[in-house]
Amino acid sequence: MPTAGEARWWHPVAGADELGTGPLAVRLLGQDLVLWRTAGGVADGTVGAAGGISAFEDRCPHRGARLSLGRVVGDQLQCAYHGWCFDTAGACRSIPALPSFIPPAGHAVPAWQVAQAHGLIWLARDPLEPAPPAVAGVPQRRVVCGPYIVETSAPRVVENFLDTSHFAFVHEGWLGDAAHPEVPAYPVEATPDGRPLIPHYRAWQPRASASSGTGAWVDYRYEVLGPYAALLSKQPEGGGVADAYTAFACPMDEERTRVWFMQFTTDAATPDAGLQSFQDTIFSQDRPILESQRPRRLPVSGGELHSAADRLSAAYRRWLAGQGISFGCC
Repeated sequence: MPTAGEARWWHPVAGADELGTGPLAVRLLGQDLVLWRTAGGVADGTVGAAGGISAFEDRCPHRGARLSLGRVVGDQLQCAYHGWCFDTAGACRSIPALPSFIPPAGHAVPAWQVAQAHGLIWLARDPLEPAPPAVAGVPQRRVVCGPYIVETSAPRVVENFLDTSHFAFVHEGWLGDAAHPEVPAYPVEATPDGRPLIPHYRAWQPRASASSGTGAWVDYRYEVLGPYAALLSKQPEGGGVADAYTAFACPMDEERTRVWFMQFTTDAATPDAGLQSFQDTIFSQDRPILESQRPRRLPVSGGELHSAADRLSAAYRRWLAGQGISFGCC
């Protein structure tokens, strides 16, 4: 069950293209949930639009059967066990065994709030904002990579995305060079609402992008978008292809994560499959490191050492603690 800290944020649970005409089982914050779309509902690319999608606990309040085994009947979700029907708000509207019975409010199934953004379906219990995090000032072309399932906590995944000193070792020959492992001093600032931000960070990359065959100095900008989301923007020296990347992590369980990486790029030449293959390679290098870390939950209360190269990681941990985020943390 999400604490008040996690309940205030939007969390991605599925790609918009994963939800068809039937219900879809998903998992978030240790809970089994079900997504379903009314027969008249359509996918809507507008940020925040639910597109006719509802999200419930994946458990019928009658006898505990999974509602994801049921079916959509018009604008209601019908349980596969005894046919109880629930409307888009979770209220029980009919019980086939008792045709004349009017179900009371107590027969409802708990519902979550739903939104769509960046090609994903997002859920929240008591969101602080009306829509999932915006990604502003990025190129128009968006390529979705993943989802990837990782046997570690969502904060570990996001901290790795924010880490400035592992490129020379984990991604040597791709994003880093063993001859340039040094991390220059950089300031950690904050957005107006307090999220950690590095406005400028410079690094050498042997292969600055999927379309690049040579090395280049790259200017980075890092921004924490939420407890389990972050943005990285980069621009090679002298111009060229400008890219922005997001990590959107779904904390399925305390130590299991589903994560999407998205690339926003001006590269019009490389096919989606080429960009996705590049990301597959990069994450295949990250995955064994992430799954080897102990504890799997991020130690925001101490227990790991820091260096000056870890300023952003340390700021992210302090921010999580300040936001009351405990899922995936220790």
